[in-house]
Amino acid sequence: MENQEKVDVPVFSAVDQELFEKDIYPLRKPAVLKGVPLGPCLEKWTVDYLAVKGGEREVKIHVSSVPQMDFLHKNFVYRTLPFGEFVHRAAAAEHQEFFISKDESYYLRSLGEDARKEPADLKKQFPELANDFHIPPFFDPKQFFSSVFRISSPGLQLWTHYDVMDNLLAQVTGRKRVVLYSPQDALHLYLSGDKSEVLDIDSPDLEQYPDFVKARRYECVLQPGDLLFIPALWFHNTLALQFGVGINVFWRNLPLESYDKKDPYGNKDPLAALRALQAVDRALAMLDELPDDFRDFYARRMVLRIQSRAYASQLAETVQGK
Repeated sequence: MENQEKVDVPVFSAVDQELFEKDIYPLRKPAVLKGVPLGPCLEKWTVDYLAVKGGEREVKIHVSSVPQMDFLHKNFVYRTLPFGEFVHRAAAAEHQEFFISKDESYYLRSLGEDARKEPADLKKQFPELANDFHIPPFFDPKQFFSSVFRISSPGLQLWTHYDVMDNLLAQVTGRKRVVLYSPQDALHLYLSGDKSEVLDIDSPDLEQYPDFVKARRYECVLQPGDLLFIPALWFHNTLALQFGVGINVFWRNLPLESYDKKDPYGNKDPLAALRALQAVDRALAMLDELPDDFRDFYARRMVLRIQSRAYASQLAETVQGK
């Protein structure tokens, strides 16, 4: 988008554990990592190979008549297909067999065996493929949370959202554009829970979302074999430029007790943050007991108190200066 400040995500080559821990991770910013050994998946994972290895295992997939999927308004349906058939459909531009239309788009986000209780784990859901992929050794194995297998039709774009854990997005096949926004730009992203209401980030409706132009846009294009480090809370939006296969590896960067143990997706707010948000809701309910002018005044005092106590110093100065 022309009116939005754009920043290229920095690229690091020949990344090993020492470089990652010393020069990349402490910055808490996205980074493209090249030269990290990911295993034989880079050569092996053709459409036919995946179809054979995945076989008749049934998978739950997203199907949409348009390539821009919208989770808030659910412009897609869930369907089930044998994995092998799904892969062939996802790789094709048009389909002889379809659910909605000949040019429908497909998206797989792997789930745990019991999706309500267990996180996704490539070794458990796709053991035939797991040995082909080597998880980068950039974190303590005790912190491991999930490895999520993702397959997208060409042109598929996913909604902008954040996760509460650090993750590495490994692009195995195909090219993918990723746009990211800093947690400090949350005020400009029109949030509904963990998702942005701005679906079309390239041509947004600025009458409806005028402040979106204030968000700084970080962008990169991942090639096969690239890794993208996405720190927790960074918003991200992905666009598959080609049929693509990738794996997200999530790990807990906060103490284990910080997270909801009943969260198999890893996207529920940390428990302390959840309690704080609930406290804000209770405080706002109390303000409703006041006349409008008093409610407005004390709401502004609450905002100032939050800014002075909890905002990062640079962000607080920026907000107060506006």
